[in-house]
Order: sequence, then structure tokens, then C-alpha cells
Amino acid sequence: MGRLARRVLGTLALVAVIAALIGQFFKADAGEQIIGGDRVAIADHPYIVYLATADGFQYCGGTLVAPDKVVTAAHCGEAFAPDWIRVVAGREDKQGDAGVVARVRDVWIHPDYRDVTLGDDVAVLTLAQRLPYRTMPIAADRVVYGSETDATILGWGRTTEAGGASRYLRGAQVPLVSDHDCAGDYDKFNERAMVCAGLPQGGVDTCQGDSGGPLIVDGRLVGISSWGQGCAEPGKPGVYTRVAAYADLISAHL
Repeated sequence: MGRLARRVLGTLALVAVIAALIGQFFKADAGEQIIGGDRVAIADHPYIVYLATADGFQYCGGTLVAPDKVVTAAHCGEAFAPDWIRVVAGREDKQGDAGVVARVRDVWIHPDYRDVTLGDDVAVLTLAQRLPYRTMPIAADRVVYGSETDATILGWGRTTEAGGASRYLRGAQVPLVSDHDCAGDYDKFNERAMVCAGLPQGGVDTCQGDSGGPLIVDGRLVGISSWGQGCAEPGKPGVYTRVAAYADLISAHL
């Protein structure tokens, strides 16, 4: 599941390029925003950011893990050239002008990343400036991945599977799903690289536009919104990059 929607960018050629990117990266039927959640305050989650194109189109989320470093999904990091990506922090309302819009100086993408369903869906963006917001520590162990553990999801993505993206930051609580159960839900689930979260009956999930955003347990970043089948469907939880599996690599780029 990735999350993008079409937007006219000025010329027909550029529109075609963006449309191709949307199809390739942000609805990999392997995608996600926050369905079944509520509006939340950016003041309570100052580490959450969103990624936008140079003309302001929000297409992914991310987590500020150092004043000038954002962790996101690889499929978000490679969607556009670094000079076309903007990181928007401290802004709850996408139509407002609060917060900071930062340029991206460099993008590190996991060298083994090929497709969301194969794992390694992790990237680190280096910003051109340091941001004045509280950062989120990353999980470096698997202890936090116990089944049924409550986790927080955040984003500006779709509020219904076929609907539009949210204007405001939204959040929800979902339980982690055991590796055994998630393997039964998805043939391509890889417990080394992925972790699942969601309700058995569905109804609460990330969706298109939420890719790259955080899965949080006990104040730590444990997952990165990566893919899934549909949004909030029964028996199809969201699939997240297992941050602990990549903690050393991520830390090396901070």
C-alpha cells in the first residue's frame, strides 16, 4: 500500500511522470492513511512529519529521529529526487502555514530494497537544516513486538479506502499482530523484516498517504508504514517495516 493521489503539476509531461510514480510506489497493493482514527494535536506528536513535493502535494509520512534526520519508507524516499522532496514539520493542518518546510539534502535508501513486499522498506532523509522539534527514539530490540501490544499510528492519509486524504493529522491505536497470524494473512510476510498491526475485524488502519509514517510502542519507533491489502479490511492488517531489524543501519546514518 503506498499512498499518493494524482495532482496536476503544470505540464502534461510532468503529470505523466507523477502519475507513473503514483501507480508504482503508492498503490502497490501492498498500501496505507488513518482509517477509524481521530484528529490529534501535532503538539502531542511533534516528531511526526509529512513528505510533500516541491509544489506542496503531501504523499507520505515520516518520523523525526534526530534534528536533521527523518526515517521513512524506501518507496517514499525514492519516489522523487531529493531536491523535489520537502519535509513539513510542526504542521497539523496541511492547508495552514505553521511549522517548518525543510529541504532534503540527501536520501539514503536501503541498498537491498526492491519492492515493499520483499522487505528492506526503509530510508533516512538528511535535511538541509536542523528542526526545533522533539525527536522519536528508534526501537533496537524485539521485546516491544509482543502480540496484542497496543501501538499508535499517525498520518494525513485517506480516512476511507476510496476517499480522499485528510486535511488534518489523525491517529489511532491498533494492536500488534503475532508473526504467526500475520504469516497466515499474507504469503509474503517476512518476520525478519516486517511486523503487522491491526484489528482482526478491521476498521482501523493506515491507508494511502500514510506510507513512511510511524508505528509507535512505548514512546519508540517500532515500525514504518509499508504495505498491506486494501485499507482496514478484516484479516488484512497493516504491514510495517520492523525497525529493530534495521536499527544498526538506521543509527549509522544519524
